[in-house]
Amino acid sequence: MKILKIDHLGIAVKSIDAGKNFWSDVLDLKFEGSETVEAQKVTTAFFPVGESEVELLESTAPDGPVAKYIEKKGEGIQHVAFRVEDIEASLEELKEKGIRLIDQTPRIGAGGAKIAFLHPKSTNGVLVELCQRD
Repeated sequence: MKILKIDHLGIAVKSIDAGKNFWSDVLDLKFEGSETVEAQKVTTAFFPVGESEVELLESTAPDGPVAKYIEKKGEGIQHVAFRVEDIEASLEELKEKGIRLIDQTPRIGAGGAKIAFLHPKSTNGVLVELCQRD
């Protein structure tokens, strides 16, 4: 598996409008816009930082994964995403190494990226996302 870089940090927030004030007004990061991913019940907002990004995540439904995360742990870092060269090969390699996968095959995430999540029980409690952008 070839990890190219940290693609983004996913931060769960109750409100992107309220959350983006810190990132844009205080830290002076440029707000790149938002996108709703209906299949994941989430709206995302991106703030580039060098070659990586901060991604704010707001749930669009009370039963969405981000809403459940906030209910259980509160707002904050929800996941770390690594950009990989070949997501399908990466998932196969991780399966062979006994890593528990949430996504057995990639799905489409924000920005059209192929994404897949690894289960926190296999990653010392950290929700890890793999993503491939073509």
